[in-house]
Amino acid sequence: MKTPREILLARHKAVEPKLDDIRENVAEILNNKGAKRQKFSGSLISFLLGSSNAIWRELIWPARRVWTGLAAVWILIFIANFSMRDRSEIKMAKSPSSPQVIMAFRQQQQLLSELIGPNEPPVTEAQKTYLPRPASERRTELMMT
Repeated sequence: MKTPREILLARHKAVEPKLDDIRENVAEILNNKGAKRQKFSGSLISFLLGSSNAIWRELIWPARRVWTGLAAVWILIFIANFSMRDRSEIKMAKSPSSPQVIMAFRQQQQLLSELIGPNEPPVTEAQKTYLPRPASERRTELMMT
């Protein structure tokens, strides 16, 4: 008695040469040099577009709430930074200094220099350099004393 597998293989044995011809034709089309040849710029553009879609689908879209939150936080930080700018510094830099302000600044500098003292560093004694001696000489000093 034949198994169902053997029966099916016997029925389709006649179709096998036709399937081989179809397989050869498809392999020939896929291996055709003209079909493989594409312009570099076209393949580069398709790669970039495909990778941007993959990045969008895998990184951005699943965590869209997180990215939206981060964008909102950055916008708030930018607004806060822009609103906290000190406009007085800009106005002060543009306005000319009066002689009274310059004189007061010089007096403050003079007072500060009197309080701090001279700017020269104090002169210190030159430190003796340590010259290591052999261990045998150190032992003799220890025994003598």
